[in-house]
Amino acid sequence: MDIPRGGHWRNWVGNQSFVAGHMAAPSSEEELAALMKEATGRGLNVRCAGSGHSFTPIVATSGMLLSLKDYQGVLHVDRGANRVTVAAGTKINALTQHLKQAGFSLSNQGDIDSQAIAGALATGTHGTGTTLGNLSSQVVGMRIVRPDGSILEVSDRTDADLLHATQVNLGLFGVVSQITLQVMDSYNLHERIWREDFDACMEMHDELAARHRHFSFFWCPKSESRHLYCLPDTSQASNSAKDYDVCEVKVMDITSETQPSESPFEKIAYSSEVYPIEYVPNFHELEYAVPASYGKQALCEVRELILTKHTDCIYPVEYRFTAADPAWISPFYEQDSVTISCSGGPNGVDYWPFLRDVDDILRRYGSRPHWGKLHFTNRDDVDRLFPKAAAFRELRRSVDPEGFFLNDHLRTLFG
Repeated sequence: MDIPRGGHWRNWVGNQSFVAGHMAAPSSEEELAALMKEATGRGLNVRCAGSGHSFTPIVATSGMLLSLKDYQGVLHVDRGANRVTVAAGTKINALTQHLKQAGFSLSNQGDIDSQAIAGALATGTHGTGTTLGNLSSQVVGMRIVRPDGSILEVSDRTDADLLHATQVNLGLFGVVSQITLQVMDSYNLHERIWREDFDACMEMHDELAARHRHFSFFWCPKSESRHLYCLPDTSQASNSAKDYDVCEVKVMDITSETQPSESPFEKIAYSSEVYPIEYVPNFHELEYAVPASYGKQALCEVRELILTKHTDCIYPVEYRFTAADPAWISPFYEQDSVTISCSGGPNGVDYWPFLRDVDDILRRYGSRPHWGKLHFTNRDDVDRLFPKAAAFRELRRSVDPEGFFLNDHLRTLFG
């Protein structure tokens, strides 16, 4: 079988790029399996790129880079069990359009919906909600193509441990070809946004988190901060006399209202038409999952760091909630968490000292990295933070003893 020649690849913000020896975009599981068998037979390393939304070198390879952009679509709907099986290259926004037509919704999702579903799940991508897990917690089954082209079938109905090992998988067990998701009956969300002083937001933090299905905010250190993330102007819905050192607050709840409506600061619509917001790819992001009990304390330290030491780092700090899950290397493994994300941008400012200082703060609380965001986690950190790390590595070796799916970045953590 002929494997196409490769070329240059870059991620969405341009901070990661490499030249792959070969590139291919199979349009079926059978074609994917044949490519995999041929590539590993030649001794080529194999990685699979989703939509390039990770900030880390997670897909870098000089071997064969696969894309599943031509393998998309809903493959099966089990209405009795509220389960949907989807090709791994399907974009989240395409999946949710189909779910809407079929009368379903995802139980939760993040604020970007242009990722390939397999990539978003593989890195532990999440939304917000104290009782809601990350996206991968909705996975109940997968088909994964192994190095020899055979299929590893994963299902909660046959082996829960294998499911939990592979729900957040970083592409280390092979290339996921199909995913089965547990979905919900369709629902609408009622969204409200407004502005609060930081101290006022901290005072109402616990109440808002308990009262609303979804609660999150962006802390904006400067008046121009919100423009960097295209956040709406909430000056007309503000409880603050300032436009800096303020929180842009959002709450969302399921509503029985079925008539869509939208105003500058309030919206009612189908679930997946409310979750996403627009981002310009002008930032490089670090995000850690902090144990929920330390969320406010950790955020206050990061705020003080920006206001006193790194005053040129003006990107908003995003603050969200995610419930514990059983996935072995999920950032939220058996830990209810608050995620704190900080960004630097390609504006000529060296942001690495800032991000290292943020890391120094957050690691003191036992925080875990989002695998698709910038982080400073090493192998010892993985062993300390993830109780199932050794079991995860052992299973990875049993599936891929030659290490075809490792690259330099992942080998240091899981090789």
